[in-house]
Amino acid sequence: MTTPRQHLADIFVELAGGNPDLPLDPPVLLAALAAHSRDLVGARACGVLVALPGTGGGEVYASEDAARDLILDAEQRSQGPGPYCRATGNPVPRTDLRRAVARQRWPHYVPRALALGYTEVAARPLRGREEPIGALVLFGGEEARLTDEALEFGQSLADIVAIALTRDLELSRSRTLAGQLEHALTSRLVIEQAKGVLAAQRSLSMDEAFGILRGHARARQRKLTGVAQEVVEGRLML
Repeated sequence: MTTPRQHLADIFVELAGGNPDLPLDPPVLLAALAAHSRDLVGARACGVLVALPGTGGGEVYASEDAARDLILDAEQRSQGPGPYCRATGNPVPRTDLRRAVARQRWPHYVPRALALGYTEVAARPLRGREEPIGALVLFGGEEARLTDEALEFGQSLADIVAIALTRDLELSRSRTLAGQLEHALTSRLVIEQAKGVLAAQRSLSMDEAFGILRGHARARQRKLTGVAQEVVEGRLML
């Protein structure tokens, strides 16, 4: 039987990325953040607005469809706490949507939120290493009020997921860079081998051999590495 403490520990492991031997799945992780945040902080609903590098725009994951549609519409209109929090990295404090000041600040957002039964809202940033990558939006209602403790806990959950996503992005960049460096090294090695073959065949200096290789590649609009590979393999005589 799983105890409440063990259940909480399992959630933390899930939000931290789960099994380290398996690749991180950002959509699954962000959907889990929205669902677990609602349950753990006692909110009416929760959503996550995120813009990861290379995605080209904001993506939304939420504990219910109504919250997702509201956050997505807010992102498109640049209204509501989600877009502000995601763009600036600053938290948005608990805001009573029934007050006139909220309606003045977000004239389109507030009526729609109230119609869905959300009477208060707050947002907490998903903080990347250099810039925010998203925002956790928490909605409260008449029977699910947002407390200061709930908002602090929500920030902790957002931080766990942000760390997992940031580390995964950095790992992906490192792998890409390593692949590029390996390709560059391999290409350089093939070219040097081809220069040696050509220099030996025609009694040329290494610089002269390289000039011939480069001239052949340019004249035929081919990559130098491809020409060099054919010379090394004996498929091209220059």
